[in-house]
Amino acid sequence: MARQKGIIKLKGTIGGITFYKTSLDGHLAREKGGIEKSRIMSDPAFQRTRENGAEFGRAGRAGKMLRTALRAVLINSADPRMASRLTRQMILVIQADAVNERGLRNVIDGEAELLAGFEFNIRGKLGTSLFAPYTAAIDRVSGEMTVDIPSFIPANMIVAPSGTTHYKIISAGAEIDFENEVFVVSDSATAILPWDAAPSVAVAQTNVVTAASTKPLFLALGIEFYQEVNGQMYSLKNGAFNPLALVQVSGL
Repeated sequence: MARQKGIIKLKGTIGGITFYKTSLDGHLAREKGGIEKSRIMSDPAFQRTRENGAEFGRAGRAGKMLRTALRAVLINSADPRMASRLTRQMILVIQADAVNERGLRNVIDGEAELLAGFEFNIRGKLGTSLFAPYTAAIDRVSGEMTVDIPSFIPANMIVAPSGTTHYKIISAGAEIDFENEVFVVSDSATAILPWDAAPSVAVAQTNVVTAASTKPLFLALGIEFYQEVNGQMYSLKNGAFNPLALVQVSGL
């Protein structure tokens, strides 16, 4: 893969070289080639390729389901490469499936707990933004997913980007049926609070999904940063540094 330079940027294929544009890396060029799809789909020599492709596709769909379920809190808290990073992590979950044969492994029989700690925004990680002690818990019997944060000093315990005047604590609990591609989600948020040296109020958030669920459960926690200008609150830098992470995951 090579970068295109110069004033004129090309698109299309010329002399076996394909020119194209990506949203992240700009104008690129690569040599056209590869093996025919029909051969990959039928030739016994590509059995492993087909198995890997099936599991990669399954990981991509599972990642999309999780992103869709958490969209309410994720929309302002994701980096441009988050989807691909999540897919890679989902592949590890699927590869941990010790029940099904290679090519048939899935998230349900894998280890969903491997997603615990996943940071949706590498430009602003929860692990390096929130230092106030908190308790995150999933209760499968009641379907309650809770986050509790005792009173803390925001200016000391929240590392905020330059320009921050206020913040908000957000969380969401999701129950996901990856097989049928449906989900149940609940989310919570504090009021917009001042980022200063005054003690905060204690935070107690409860997100409720189906009681006694047999599906994987995910609890996300994050922070949204704001700047006050003439009495109006604006999302700081369009949320570029808002952290969000999976703080608890419960498989089957």
